[in-house]
Amino acid sequence: MTIYLDYQATTPLAPEVFDAMVPLLRDQFANPHSAHRLGRAAAAQVELAREQIVSLLPEGGRLIFTSGATEALNIVISGISSGEIVTLATEHAAVLDTVAALGAKGRSIKLLPVGSDGLVDLDVARAAITPGVSLVAAMLVNNEIGVMQPVEELADLAHRVGALFLCDAVQGYGRIPIPGNCDMVAISAHKIHGPKGVGALWLREGIRLDPIIYGGGQEAGLRSGTLSPALCAGFGVAAGLMRERAAQDRVHIDALWDKARVLFDDWTLNGSAEARYHGNLNIRRDGVDGARLLSDCRNVAFSLGSACASGSGRPSHVLRAIGLSDRAARGSVRIGFGRYTTLAELESAAKMMNEAAAVQAAP
Repeated sequence: MTIYLDYQATTPLAPEVFDAMVPLLRDQFANPHSAHRLGRAAAAQVELAREQIVSLLPEGGRLIFTSGATEALNIVISGISSGEIVTLATEHAAVLDTVAALGAKGRSIKLLPVGSDGLVDLDVARAAITPGVSLVAAMLVNNEIGVMQPVEELADLAHRVGALFLCDAVQGYGRIPIPGNCDMVAISAHKIHGPKGVGALWLREGIRLDPIIYGGGQEAGLRSGTLSPALCAGFGVAAGLMRERAAQDRVHIDALWDKARVLFDDWTLNGSAEARYHGNLNIRRDGVDGARLLSDCRNVAFSLGSACASGSGRPSHVLRAIGLSDRAARGSVRIGFGRYTTLAELESAAKMMNEAAAVQAAP
C-alpha cells in the first residue's frame, strides 16, 4: 500500500464531501441556472456552499466560483488591463506564466527576489511598489517550500500607491488566517479535502474586473459557464470541515512536523524554519538525487516540487530563487502531510526514504 505524502499537490477527499456530492450527481442533477423548481433547488445548494466558503475569508466581498485557482488568478491578472504588475520570483506558474505572457505583449512586470529563507525583503518590495503599479500578487503560503510571505505588509504597500493586492491563498486557505486587507483571494477546493475542478475568487466590494470568459453571464458576468452544484457543494462542505476541525488539524499537523524533523534530521530544511506552514517539509541531502529517490521509494508518494511542473526536467524555480544550485535543487524533496496522515505512516515512509538516500549518498 502506498503512503501518501503529497498534500501540497492535492489532498484526499473527505468522506463527508463525497457523501454530500453523490446525491447532486445522481439525483439532483438540474441546472442551477434554470428557473424551475428543480433548478432553484440546485441553485440553493450552490449558494449554501458559497456561504460556507466565504466564512473563512475576509468580511464583506463576493465569491465567484471558478474551475480552480489557476483560472481565478488568470481572471485577476488578465482582467486588470493596465498598469505595472509586481509579483515574487517564487510564485506559482499560474501567476508567473500569466504575467510573462502579458510582459511579452509589452506590459511592465517586476519580479521581486527572495532571500535564502524564501521571504521577500520588504525594503526591496517598498522600492519596487511605486506609483504606476496597478497590481501586486503574492502567495500566502508557498506551494513548494511552505514559507509564509508577509502578505499583510505587502498589501499595505500596494494600497499606499493605489494598487490592488491579489493573494494566492491556495495552500493557506482554512489553515492560515487570510489578512483582511487583501483585495482579491484565489482558492481551490482540492487543497482542503474537496473535489478537483472547482475553485473560487473572492473580490472585495467595489472591485471590477474585465471578464476573460464570455457566454451566459453567470457569476455576476465575470465567469460565464454552467456551475456544477456537486462540485460547489463539495467545496462548501470541505470548507466547513476546515473551520470545524481547525484546532484539531493544527495540533495533528504540528505533531507530525515535530516528528518529521527528528526522522529526517540528516537532511537540510529548504526555506525558513519559522515563517512556515508545518504541513510542508521541503528538504535536501548531499549526494541524493530526488528523481532516483522517488523511483527507489515506489511505495511512498512524495514530490520533487510543484506537481504542475513535474516531469519538466528543470530544477525548481523556487529552489533556484532561494539560492540553491541545480545539484542541490535536484537533491531536494517535498513531503506534505495533513489530516489523514498517521504517525505510523510517516515513520514507515521516513525509514524507506532514509535507507534509500543513505545508499545513494554512500561514497
